[in-house]
Amino acid sequence: MVGSSHEALHRIFQKDPELLTRALQRVLHVPFPRPREIAALNVDLTEIEPVERRVDTLLRAETDEGTYLLVVESQGKADERKRGSWPYYLSYLYEKYRCEPVLIVITQSSSTAKWASRPIRLGFPGWHSLSVRPLVLGPDNVPVIADEKQAEADPTLAVLSAMTHGRGPGAMAILESLASALRTIDSDSAAVFAQFVDSCLVDPQAKQMWRDLMTAVQYFWRHPLAEQVREEGREQGRLQDRQEMTLHVLEWRGIPVPDAVRERVLACEDLDRLEVWAQRAVHATDAAELFADE
Repeated sequence: MVGSSHEALHRIFQKDPELLTRALQRVLHVPFPRPREIAALNVDLTEIEPVERRVDTLLRAETDEGTYLLVVESQGKADERKRGSWPYYLSYLYEKYRCEPVLIVITQSSSTAKWASRPIRLGFPGWHSLSVRPLVLGPDNVPVIADEKQAEADPTLAVLSAMTHGRGPGAMAILESLASALRTIDSDSAAVFAQFVDSCLVDPQAKQMWRDLMTAVQYFWRHPLAEQVREEGREQGRLQDRQEMTLHVLEWRGIPVPDAVRERVLACEDLDRLEVWAQRAVHATDAAELFADE
């Protein structure tokens, strides 16, 4: 199960490799030739030295104009050490496979996209021995797909839109359009895409809306993400039970409950601590005694 936006942002291209070439053509306007075949390769670039070097996603695209290696890196923030690794990745892959490597960086952050798009030049100023120009997909160039018909025309591009713009103000309209589009594709792929989007949504309101949209779809409940949602729901129910029990015991015993105590109990999300407070409520003579020794 994908547990982070970092994983989801590059693994979507493993799920639908042709999405990457469409993004290069439509979003970045790179005249990348139409692939006859795309295959995933081993992402481990480690040699004998004890330094692990691993790309996020590596695809081989066979085209009429030659074979290309598509190196996809998911980037959450600026990292100069990562920029230092990219030239190595490309040089190693060219030496190993003897075909042209292409570096694509995907991010949810505009500032990270700007950082990643800077050329990497090694050598003397004006005479560079090596120059790397990453292609970057981010919020400033991935289209916002908030129209149902547009989303249904290319569901995987709509998924990429939702993942990339998951932090933006237009997330709600994007998610509603995508939910409609996912109903038009096979249920297994839709369930995987639903998880990718869930992993990339950092805004609690947007994440909850997405889960509400997905709970209305039958196939969603066969996916591991559904079990996560159910478990979170059960956990939240247990928390609410203990919170209410603690306050009800105090009130039933006639002990005044100040607003500060009530707010602290209702804000607590530590089940073990709530258990202790509930036990103390049975014997306390003052509501503040719940928090004794804390």
